[in-house]
Amino acid sequence: MGFANRLKSLTTTAVVVAAAVLAGGPARAATAAASAWFVTDQGQVRLVAAQSFVGDDSAIELGLEFRLAPHWKIYWRSPGDAGYPPRLDWTGSDNLAGAEIAWPAPQRFSVLGLETVGYQDSVVLPIRARVTRPGAPLALHATLDYLTCAEICVPYQTELALVLPATPPAPGVAGFGPLIARWEARVPDSTTAGLAVTGATLRPGERTTLDLTLRSDRPLAAPDAFVEGADRVAFDKPEITAAGPDATLLRLGAHGKRADLAALVGAKLEITLVDGDRAIATSVVPVEGAPAFDPAKLWPMLAIALLGGLILNVMPCVLPVLSLKLLGAIEQRDRAPRAVRAGFLATAAGILLSFLALALAMIALTRSGAAVGWGMQFQEPLFLAVMVALLTLFAANLWGLYEIALPRPMADFASRAALGNVATGAFATLLATPCSAPFLGTAVGFALASGPFEIIAVFLALGIGFAAPYLVVAAVPLLATMLPRPGRWMLAVRRLLGVALAGTALWLVAVLAGESGTGPAVAVLVLMAALVAWLAVVHAKLVRRGVATALVAAALAVTAFWQATPERAADDALWRPFDYGALAPLVQDGQIVFVDVTADWCLTCKVNERLVLEAAPVHARLAAAGVVAMRADWTRPDAAIAQYLRRFGRYGIPFNAVYGPGAPAGVALPEILTEDAVQAALRKASGTPDGRG
Repeated sequence: MGFANRLKSLTTTAVVVAAAVLAGGPARAATAAASAWFVTDQGQVRLVAAQSFVGDDSAIELGLEFRLAPHWKIYWRSPGDAGYPPRLDWTGSDNLAGAEIAWPAPQRFSVLGLETVGYQDSVVLPIRARVTRPGAPLALHATLDYLTCAEICVPYQTELALVLPATPPAPGVAGFGPLIARWEARVPDSTTAGLAVTGATLRPGERTTLDLTLRSDRPLAAPDAFVEGADRVAFDKPEITAAGPDATLLRLGAHGKRADLAALVGAKLEITLVDGDRAIATSVVPVEGAPAFDPAKLWPMLAIALLGGLILNVMPCVLPVLSLKLLGAIEQRDRAPRAVRAGFLATAAGILLSFLALALAMIALTRSGAAVGWGMQFQEPLFLAVMVALLTLFAANLWGLYEIALPRPMADFASRAALGNVATGAFATLLATPCSAPFLGTAVGFALASGPFEIIAVFLALGIGFAAPYLVVAAVPLLATMLPRPGRWMLAVRRLLGVALAGTALWLVAVLAGESGTGPAVAVLVLMAALVAWLAVVHAKLVRRGVATALVAAALAVTAFWQATPERAADDALWRPFDYGALAPLVQDGQIVFVDVTADWCLTCKVNERLVLEAAPVHARLAAAGVVAMRADWTRPDAAIAQYLRRFGRYGIPFNAVYGPGAPAGVALPEILTEDAVQAALRKASGTPDGRG
């Protein structure tokens, strides 16, 4: 609920008596340094001055003094979820250049889930009035609007008048200097000794919080914090979550739209901190941090991560490498169950170690402030070149072009430690990272928006899910006997798998071309082709049918890639470049906006594009009038795209969202698109019965 709605719901319950607004009761006589009292059933208010005459002073200290009936309150300059502060209009005053109100430290009122800020009993709001002509009389005329509330709220308007002569009045007429000075001492500033706000961290998530780190020279009694400068965001009463001799942590729940909450990172916020008779006013710039650990949320997310890791096994990225493991399992079919178990456990260990390494890398990157995401290593040309080389070497080995003969002791150790199986698991993990399976994006997003413990836990759960098939066979080695017996047919399978790996390498060459240009990609391609040719010549196997087939397939694939590039550019006429700043204006104009975040290295993205976004019904809908299609290309690192994904709690792709009059904040789609899901999101975003905007 917004502030305006909360105020409306509160004030509609008020009993507002017109007579009380216009005439609050008899006015008491004015003194030389005070206006007459404005008296109501809820209290009284007047204007007072610290001195009884102007003299040669260029500024006069004034005070707006409220004396309230029990349980009634008025509001601070930032009233919270409802209400409004006292307002003064000085029109009609003479010899007044200007006047500024100072606000003593307020208190919090919590009623029915609403948090408001103000004053009870009595308060004097100090006012510094600047005189236009020192030595001349000062005639003050103030129109005061204020709201006083208890169970109900009553607004009032009155006029307060006070004239200060130029010279001292009759003897014995004193001002209200001590009273005003006492309340001026309660106005927070940045110089309060022994109390400071040393840091602020915004922790996004399902429950966004603002953490304030405090330093105090004595134990805090009942600290409270009031935040200003956060448009359209409300804050709960703070709670102490950590207290120590050097620092205390206050945590405030934050409520608002996701975009408004995200905008707090890097923004300047004004903080008024109150603790008993001490108060301080300071400014902070929140940094983004991980949400606080919540076991109740972690356990369901671990289950989601397990499922996402399991589904990752059937994604297209990992099939070539998993086929290598299948081939190895066939070769072990007739071995003892103990040996079969050891081999599959080694592969699972390689997967888990790789996911643990990914988790540690993510923690290091998030601590350094770098943008992180699932599969982001595929944005690095050097990583792509290394992966192309490894895939080429694996393919050449399957074609029988070379074998590395280790010394006998090393070979025995490698066999006992099953290092080949460990390497297969690690390699499968690396190739899995450009794929985003259902549930995986949710789990990774939760982890990367959390702390180090959650990152490690979620990534290990992903690894266990990904390693589940190997763990099942390791638990029941007899399952390996269900595989076909080894034979000469495996030679043909090995060559076919070599072609699959070579195709994967060519895909990565295409990704490299998109990131670094044609020259580096062609150079890597020529080097790998030369390596294969050299290995074939050395081993005199160049004429083997499998190798010849693989080289022909490679040439055709490269030719198709270079020829397909202009065609893709033509298809991109439907899409305009992603511009986050244009989303809100387009939606305000009644447009529907479909955002597609993709990358050349994201195979799941390509599957979504080919099977769903390029399907005739969806393509026609995206090309229709009133619909804008935006594409964000994350092939190369882009901080703006990474920040956009974080607004939805996502750290990987594919990602698609639809905006419109019916969904101004955006509707996120699942990782694996369907035509029905896209059309349903477009209808929802339109905000009209026919779904046409």
